Amino acid sequence: MALWSPRLQRFLLNNNVSKIDLKKTNSCNSNNHIIMRKWSREGSPRCCSAIAIDAPSSLSDGLGSGIRWGSAKLQGAREEMEDDAVIVGSSPHNELDGFFFAAVFDGHAGFSSVKFLREELYKECVKALQGGLLLSKKDTIGIEKALQEAFQNADAKLLNWLEMNGEDDESGATATTMFLGNNMLFISHVGDSCAVLSQSGKAQELTNSHRPYGRNKVSLQEIKRIREAGGWISDGRICGDISVSRAFGDMRFKTKKKEMLEKGVAEGRWSEKFVSRIRFFGDLVIATPDIYQVTLGPEAEFVLLATDGLWDYIKSSDAVNFVRDQLREHGDVQAASEALAQMALDQYSQDNVTIVIADLGRTDWENLPIQKQNFVYEMIQAFATIGIVSFGIWMSSTASF
Repeated sequence: MALWSPRLQRFLLNNNVSKIDLKKTNSCNSNNHIIMRKWSREGSPRCCSAIAIDAPSSLSDGLGSGIRWGSAKLQGAREEMEDDAVIVGSSPHNELDGFFFAAVFDGHAGFSSVKFLREELYKECVKALQGGLLLSKKDTIGIEKALQEAFQNADAKLLNWLEMNGEDDESGATATTMFLGNNMLFISHVGDSCAVLSQSGKAQELTNSHRPYGRNKVSLQEIKRIREAGGWISDGRICGDISVSRAFGDMRFKTKKKEMLEKGVAEGRWSEKFVSRIRFFGDLVIATPDIYQVTLGPEAEFVLLATDGLWDYIKSSDAVNFVRDQLREHGDVQAASEALAQMALDQYSQDNVTIVIADLGRTDWENLPIQKQNFVYEMIQAFATIGIVSFGIWMSSTASF
């Protein structure tokens, strides 16, 4: 079903999309402007919010340079909301005049790591980028080194902060961030969220997920690194525990690996004999980011950051088409962000979903021609897939006799 469009899935499954109940609350002061939106589906509580620092009172009104922003945070079938998003606007009051900063965070084992990073990661980036001087000079090598340093410093401070809390805090968080300005885009990426660029309607995935399973190049590199560090992979998880290989925090895989082994023995997960053979040579989970630089040409339309609660259920091409249809219909980036988050839940996403969209302000959405969907082709493709699966089942049953 993941290969079919949302429209076709709803047709085949007879899934009626529930209506969205929007409730809007605005709160701001002289220094910060925060946009809060809460919404719900019938029968299940949800929340949606976005934060903009040094930005106008409406994310949809644009933060200068023609760029318009939207952000949505929606709780899925999880006990608590561990995602978050940050947008820092370009203004004379921030440190990076001419550039915007945005990030999505996906926490695990608690929210504390996300809470720390949403405040500190931006500060570390600004410091390492020399107050934006490297961005203005477009010093590619210097920018990459600076962002690497910022992520490492933020992780070191987070680990120290978690230790000082005095509690057994095993939380961690992924982060995908971007600096956007002057027709340039700089992505820093740790974990399994994703950044996608829409260029004339074509989805360009800018990041690769850091996961310790799969046969793609990045996953194989992560598996090799973990094993060389003395770790192991069980059921697609590091030491049978975590399914993401790069993240902030996660002390048990960094500064408290010995304690992690002792706890595993006490809980009966491993034997003392097994643990006695383990030798660690490095951190199993790291916060070293992949850095991407993109020059934004005339075909660039918008940038979409989202946590894996979206991407595990919706293809990047479908997400881009959906956002384009939304913007063509009403031009409201905030509403498009919220609708895309809702779409993920309608596609049975079990995870939390957080989205940030930056419309670059180059597209005349109102007069953009509508791309007609070939519903007949989709039906033929669907029935062909069903036929292939049925044939495979028949062949298997025949071979068993």
